[in-house]
Amino acid sequence: MNKYDAIIIGFGKGGKTLAGAMEGQGWKVAMIEQSANMYGGTCINIACIPSKSLAYQSEHAESFHRESFQNQKAYYHKAISSKDELVSSLRSKNYHKLSDKGGMTVFTGKASFESSREVKVEMQDETIILTAERIFINTGAVPIVPNIEGIGECHRVYDSTTLMEQTELPKRLVIVGGGYIGLEFASMYANFGSEVTVLDGAKEFLGREDRDIAEEILKTLEDKGIQYQSNAKVQSVKDMEGGAQVIYLLDGEHPETVQTDAILLATGRKPNTEGLHLDKAGVTLDEKGAIQVDKHLQTSVPRIWAMGDVKGGPQFTYISLDDYRIVKDQLFGDGTRNTEDRVNIPYSVFIDPPLSRVGLTEEEARKQGFQIKIAKMPVAASPRAQLMKETEGILKAVVDAETEQILGCALFCTESSEIINIAQIAMQTGQKYTFLRDHIFTHPTMSEIFNDLFEQVK
Repeated sequence: MNKYDAIIIGFGKGGKTLAGAMEGQGWKVAMIEQSANMYGGTCINIACIPSKSLAYQSEHAESFHRESFQNQKAYYHKAISSKDELVSSLRSKNYHKLSDKGGMTVFTGKASFESSREVKVEMQDETIILTAERIFINTGAVPIVPNIEGIGECHRVYDSTTLMEQTELPKRLVIVGGGYIGLEFASMYANFGSEVTVLDGAKEFLGREDRDIAEEILKTLEDKGIQYQSNAKVQSVKDMEGGAQVIYLLDGEHPETVQTDAILLATGRKPNTEGLHLDKAGVTLDEKGAIQVDKHLQTSVPRIWAMGDVKGGPQFTYISLDDYRIVKDQLFGDGTRNTEDRVNIPYSVFIDPPLSRVGLTEEEARKQGFQIKIAKMPVAASPRAQLMKETEGILKAVVDAETEQILGCALFCTESSEIINIAQIAMQTGQKYTFLRDHIFTHPTMSEIFNDLFEQVK
């Protein structure tokens, strides 16, 4: 009765898509998800969709709700409600997309391995053992909780998930961590009207980006009123009357104190493997705690695969979706698709305006020995940006001086999350930069800015 062709642990993007494909091939599939609030995975429930819903609505808050903090709080409350409705609808749709299929069974409970073929599921009313020859781990990642005094006792501490569950806008918000997630929330909550302070343990703001791009981003964030502090090591947090207190060391020696209404921990995420008992299955982890996989996503046990954030690497939904394609190709195709096929993966950071990047930075290209040319221009040169009155930002491209191919592109501008894909496709297909310089784009659009950007190559 509890024997299946495949068991999938975790209802995330890769797992749920693979489940549908396997059921379509006539397989009997068990999907295990430990929380009814996570049907559909991280992106739909606690990450991409809810945060981008709030980010989008925050841009309107910045324009129309500056007259009083009470109005800002009311608008924020409505934004949270709208976000919750969207997430609830998508969660239900994802659940029924699988549960309504004849060959699918969804189990809501905590999964753990008993052996390489057996998975125990502890549900609310019973515990059962499922067996299958093929098992797929898709359990995602969880927030890293830093070792800070008082962090377990302070009632004003949140992670990115729990902060978005609060219906009252914090007047003051301290964000611990200056990475991409921290900056997205900083931009979003500043737009809603919060007084935001970012305490970044790093010595350099956005160290992965070229300094001209990073400086432009920092200027834009500071223009929103965001207070950013680098090389700030948080020492302790504690509740106080009407809020909380954060004590941090500046430059490793100067103690500073800031009062706040909420503290967001944005110190990274780690693979979610706790409680899986992977040792019983013989599945090994790497030095960072991620499940080790080969280029076909098989673990140290060939009949067990890992997909998505739990295996480490870039934590993007579209990477998890490509994991599905790789596994599907092994099961039902010729088995040639693998992780080595992935080059020039773009990403977007949804600050306001968003930063999108693909390929090498100028610094990376020089370190790798390329002879390069640079193209750079302000976003204000775009007619589309002018008519939308969103002229903040800068555009930059790195070109191989010998082959004239595009090595990298950084777009800090409105709609960059859309048009970065144009640059990626040009790179992926080996086009010279002149392809975009001379391409015919519709007008007035943000995409036509590539005509002007690549005219600047020198």
